[in-house]
Amino acid sequence: MVLKLNWMRCVGDQWCNLIQLNLTHPHFDNLEGVYIIWHGAPNPSVVYIGQGVIRDRLNEHRDDPQVLKYKSHTLFVTWAFVQKVYRDGVERFLAEKWKPKMGASFPNVEPIEVNSPW
Repeated sequence: MVLKLNWMRCVGDQWCNLIQLNLTHPHFDNLEGVYIIWHGAPNPSVVYIGQGVIRDRLNEHRDDPQVLKYKSHTLFVTWAFVQKVYRDGVERFLAEKWKPKMGASFPNVEPIEVNSPW
């Protein structure tokens, strides 16, 4: 079974720029789930996969020098609501599938397969 997530995009059905994203928008009020940050260089690559309170976590990454070293390649982000009971397994699955450049420690749980945002 694949857990179907609704991966979010920005206005115009475009991928959201992590740095320019309006995290004060009411959409983010009390929003928890999982997210993927990637860069769009000639060889796009996943930079970070995480979970938690989306607004708080993305704000933290905007100030993280390890994430910002990919800023020149343009940092994109997508996120999806995921119930807390499934988050660890979803994060594990995404990390195994996309092998992010950062974050070597992921929940030690059984992966829960989800649809890809791409």
